[in-house]
Amino acid sequence: MSVPAHILIVDDHPLFVEALQRAISSAFAETITYPAVSIEAAKSQLNGGISFDVVLLDLALPGTQGFDGLLELRTLYPRLPIVVVSALEDPRIVQDVMRYGAAGFISKSADRAEIAAAIKDVMDGSLTLPKGYRPPEMVTSETRSDVVRRLRTLTPKQLSVLKMLRQGLLNKQIAHELQIEETTVKAHVSEILRKLNVSSRTQAVIEAQKIDFSIILGDANSS
Repeated sequence: MSVPAHILIVDDHPLFVEALQRAISSAFAETITYPAVSIEAAKSQLNGGISFDVVLLDLALPGTQGFDGLLELRTLYPRLPIVVVSALEDPRIVQDVMRYGAAGFISKSADRAEIAAAIKDVMDGSLTLPKGYRPPEMVTSETRSDVVRRLRTLTPKQLSVLKMLRQGLLNKQIAHELQIEETTVKAHVSEILRKLNVSSRTQAVIEAQKIDFSIILGDANSS
């Protein structure tokens, strides 16, 4: 008798959780799914004694921003395959999700068969990417110049915070590294978003990744 697989679905939208459960049950009869509406609820499930095979994670969860949820789970459970299931289909986001250690990315617009196939790939030990995914296009020199101009408006401390955001550190980890209060880190992040003209940590990291960040850090250190 085969042992049933256990899949954790971390998403706060009941209708989509139900759709995922139907897709999974239709393809994997013996698989058991468990819902969690937040990262805290997910950690409770993961620490509850069940040996999960896969986590399906939405990026947009209450109390999280950008890649925070993915990074926290990856840090706490490094051997557990985590697949991001998101409506944010920008190739740059997909690329970053994989860079931060996800086992794959499934678009919320994927049909039931695509979802089932992607989950099977991950359970078989492979990575999975959206159908038709192509890596982000090369950044033009004009775009790069604009990013450099905006990055150079950041203070040395803000650049240090942005560098750590790129490394996937959470606010509390940044506060520890820089020996400052977490509220101060949040203030720096707000200023970084304002100066880069973006609305989230995710977008700030994407902007910073368009250039060789060491150039900007070198300018700041020499000033």
